[in-house]
Amino acid sequence: MIAFVYRLSQWAAIVGGIVLVALTLMIVASVSGRAMIGIGLGPVPGDFELVEVGTAVAVFFFLPWTYLKGGHATVDLLYMHLPKWGQRAIVIFSDVIMLLVWLVLTWKLYEGMVEKKEYLETTFILAMPVWWAYAACFVGAVIGCMAYIAKTLTLFGLAKEPEGWTTEAGVH
Repeated sequence: MIAFVYRLSQWAAIVGGIVLVALTLMIVASVSGRAMIGIGLGPVPGDFELVEVGTAVAVFFFLPWTYLKGGHATVDLLYMHLPKWGQRAIVIFSDVIMLLVWLVLTWKLYEGMVEKKEYLETTFILAMPVWWAYAACFVGAVIGCMAYIAKTLTLFGLAKEPEGWTTEAGVH
C-alpha cells in the first residue's frame, strides 16, 4: 500500500507538470494573440482564470511528491548541530503537525467545494463552475494526506519505504 501511495504521488507530480506545460503554451498563445490584434487575432478568453485554476491544481499535485522526496526547504542553522535523536524528534514532530495541517486543509477544501457547487458560483469570463477547481485541488489534497500518512507510518516504523527509495535531502 505504501508503494502505491509513492507511485500515485509521482504520477500526480507528472500530471501537475503537464498542467504547467499546458498553461505555459496557453500563455504564449494569449500573449502572441494580444500582439497580433492588428491581423485579427486576440488573447485567449479567460486566460487569467485558467492560470489561477491551473496553478492551484499544479501546486496541490506537486506537493505530495515534493514532501516524499524531501524536497521542501529546511532551515539547518541549528538542526545540523543537534544529535541524531534531536534531529529525528524534530522530523517526527514537524511531519505529524504537517499531517494534521493537511487533514484540516483537505477537510476545508471539501467544504468549500460543496459550498461553491451549492451556490452555483462560476468564473466571470468563462462561466466555468468554481467547484471544478476545488474538486481538482481536492484530489491533490487527498493524495497529499495519503503521502503524509504513509511517511508518518514509516517514521514510526509501522511501514517501510519502497525498495530503492531515496530522498533529496537525505533527512528522512
